[in-house]
Amino acid sequence: MNLHIKKTPEQLGEKAAGLTAALLRAAIADNGCARLLLSTGSSQFETLDALVKEDVDWGKVTMFHLDEYVGLPETHPASFRKYLRERFLAKVTLQDYHLVDGNPDSIPALSAELNKAPIDVGLIGIGENAHIAFNDPPADFDTKESYIVVNLNERCKQQQVGEGWFPTTAQVPAQAISMTPWQIMQCRHIISAVPHKVKAKAVADTLSHDTTPEIPATLLKTHPHFDLFLDAESASLIPD
Repeated sequence: MNLHIKKTPEQLGEKAAGLTAALLRAAIADNGCARLLLSTGSSQFETLDALVKEDVDWGKVTMFHLDEYVGLPETHPASFRKYLRERFLAKVTLQDYHLVDGNPDSIPALSAELNKAPIDVGLIGIGENAHIAFNDPPADFDTKESYIVVNLNERCKQQQVGEGWFPTTAQVPAQAISMTPWQIMQCRHIISAVPHKVKAKAVADTLSHDTTPEIPATLLKTHPHFDLFLDAESASLIPD
């Protein structure tokens, strides 16, 4: 694991985006194309803002993303499809992209597209409960499926309200389609951009515990090419 601590979320985002772009350029140079996996949520704002400004031949990049609420229309403010269209797809012209549409019946076709070739770079956020994608604790580390339907726990729902996506936890959908931990770990490189004070405990727990489904992000530490980007606040509880 490579640990990077920057002072501000903006500096974190610039460095995480810079590494992502360098890896995409290398994949394009080697293979003629690249495949990118994106996270969403407020923790990714600075990284995505910086990434769309990077010098990448976006016309040779195919994008996937991690998750979407079951049954939530794309017009809803919390829709991750809406988020990605506005913050990424409207600003770069990709070779192709595949959105998780919130319909469980779409999982086989989406998985088939995903598994045509490896993901070169995965931007994998870490939740306030240390979830990766929507794999809340205890996460299923055993399934070899690419995407599954998961139940969201109360702590996860509270995060969505805290970030302003929903007015109350009762309005957060009970389920989501999520990429599985096993599938996330198939990325050639994993980059986690994790700013803000609200993530400090999850970061500290991730770094101070062995791999466990009770702290899903601990799995990322076992990846051979994992870069974790923190800011001063998210790093504030790391043990000396």
